[in-house]
Amino acid sequence: MSGIGAIVAGFVVPLAVFGLWLHHEAASRGGVPAYVVRLTLPDGTRPIDLPPIEGPADASRPLVVIDAGHGGHDPGASGPGGEHEKALTLALALAVRDALIADGRVRVALTRSDDRFLVLQERAGIARRLHADLFLSIHADAIEGAGASGATVYTLSDKGSDALADAVAARENRVDVVNGVSLGGKDDAVSQFLVDLSQQRMRASSQGFAALIRREGEGHFRFRDAPLQQAAFVVLKSLDVPSVLLEAGYISSDEDVGEMRSRRWRDDFGRAVARAIEIFLADQNGTPGV
Repeated sequence: MSGIGAIVAGFVVPLAVFGLWLHHEAASRGGVPAYVVRLTLPDGTRPIDLPPIEGPADASRPLVVIDAGHGGHDPGASGPGGEHEKALTLALALAVRDALIADGRVRVALTRSDDRFLVLQERAGIARRLHADLFLSIHADAIEGAGASGATVYTLSDKGSDALADAVAARENRVDVVNGVSLGGKDDAVSQFLVDLSQQRMRASSQGFAALIRREGEGHFRFRDAPLQQAAFVVLKSLDVPSVLLEAGYISSDEDVGEMRSRRWRDDFGRAVARAIEIFLADQNGTPGV
């Protein structure tokens, strides 16, 4: 048996050495990692860190949260020249932020200031956690075929609002607060009424802000035909914050993309949207010249 063992060892040991050599060579040439890094991923239960609030140091000043759509591994729509929606929306959000900071009338926070991914619920959640007075999500639309161009302003549709009201009433009607009124101890009918009332109020406020964007944007950037629209966007489903989604243009349009890539155009866009924000928040807070 010892002779057989020696023969087997004579084959096995060289083969093992050869295998180790092959692994080293492959690793050195990029075929196999030379080492492995293990990372502990978040379990999804811990809320993301809140972004900084910029602008006046006075905490009594109203706060708007601006959301640049998409980001990270989600590029959004693509333009004819390979442009990514996530890059254009961030540039537009920064332009609005810069205009607001320059005016110094309201505080502002961005859901993202770099190329990172956020789920839709996190975006609106940031506005709620910061107790924002207004939420604006900026996107760039896309459509197959030619001819579509111009900005569109969306508010939450009746269908989406009704579905949200049902979900919120079922989930939180015992512990939540709607517009300062505690739902605790109320029966389902009363809770549903309070939720519906809050929905109607926020929907009306959102539509008022959308109309201001349309008015203040006139002459500064183009709008599509019938620019005020409603749709069931998840990111707009917030009970306590007036919310609007602004499609700044069509990334599928050469003309629109050319404008959105222009720093001068973005600055003009930012100032016009900033004026709409300031007027809306001044009216909401009863403080002319906020």
